[in-house]
Amino acid sequence: MKRFFRIFLAALAITSCGAGAQQQQVQSVSQQARKISGRSCVIGFYNLENLFDTYHDEGKNDDEFLPDGANEWTEAKYQKKLHNMASVIRAMKEDNGRWHTVLGICEIENRHVVEDLVSQPEIAEANYQIVHYDGPDLRGVDVGLIYKPEEFKLLASESIPFTLQPTNIPSDMDSLQMVNFHTRDILMARGTIDGEMFAFFVAHLPSRIGGKGIFTRARGGEIIYNRAMELEKEFPGIRIVVMGDMNDNPTDDSQAVYLHGREKIEEMGPEDFFSPFLSMLKAGYGSLAYQGAWNIYDIIQVNYQLATAPDGGFKIQPINQRGFYGRIFRKDWMTQQSGQYKGTPFRTFSGGAFIGGYSDHYPTYIVVSK
Repeated sequence: MKRFFRIFLAALAITSCGAGAQQQQVQSVSQQARKISGRSCVIGFYNLENLFDTYHDEGKNDDEFLPDGANEWTEAKYQKKLHNMASVIRAMKEDNGRWHTVLGICEIENRHVVEDLVSQPEIAEANYQIVHYDGPDLRGVDVGLIYKPEEFKLLASESIPFTLQPTNIPSDMDSLQMVNFHTRDILMARGTIDGEMFAFFVAHLPSRIGGKGIFTRARGGEIIYNRAMELEKEFPGIRIVVMGDMNDNPTDDSQAVYLHGREKIEEMGPEDFFSPFLSMLKAGYGSLAYQGAWNIYDIIQVNYQLATAPDGGFKIQPINQRGFYGRIFRKDWMTQQSGQYKGTPFRTFSGGAFIGGYSDHYPTYIVVSK
């Protein structure tokens, strides 16, 4: 009974703490009532919450997402999931008046599920192309990226291994734990948009389950940052966007220290990143509810060149009346409308039961314009 009461209080706190700010953002975007226009691109990220097919991938622990597994993951449930994910992407297009140029995604089982997603009738007309690599995650979940080839001209991509050494970050892991550590690789895709060089990093940093992962998430930020600085030297002026489910808030060390995320553009140095969702977190917004509080783990950051570009070049833009440079996309139909978790993202599973929702995360995005 005590455990139930604590869960109830946590759910109540989530609903009351975040609902006001979340609703404020929905209203401000609606009041603005303008489509994104001109030479603009929408760049976003969406955690698809366990987009698995119904087949076993050799060497992966995906048994729970089989028809005879714990989730009784049937073809009908899989098709419902695909439809839901495509519906959200379509809804963002209707709000913005254009498709995402680039959308990073995570919690995808393989390339096959992404191919099924982009062929859904809700979004097939976007002609999305795919960047994906099979990674070492034991459950088989990967990160990926879909993009419009008419806008983003892909030149190169790589799957960056998530190694724990070399680093000077203090670690709470012993040598055996380090040897046995496996997690998602980090995706990088490089190409041009309207002649300007861009690089997109997509990450899904290690989980917080059991209070773990502080060192590994910090290491993830360090890996991304080091590779980004290499790209800046190789391609002077390159615009860099880092996105992902970081399992950390923008205020945590992985983002603020090791990825050099700054809250305000005027605080940036040439080797820093601008973290637009940091001010939104402080204002009470959230992309997911975790342990009784709203958090923004679905983070997008941009480098100095994209934050401070001169007129005529692509530059991140504020996209609502409150001056925020990011948006957390939520609609009532994407939100739990009743019960213990009212007001939080309407997810696929709850308490182990399939409830037919969308994701336990809201998608996030930014806009860059010339």
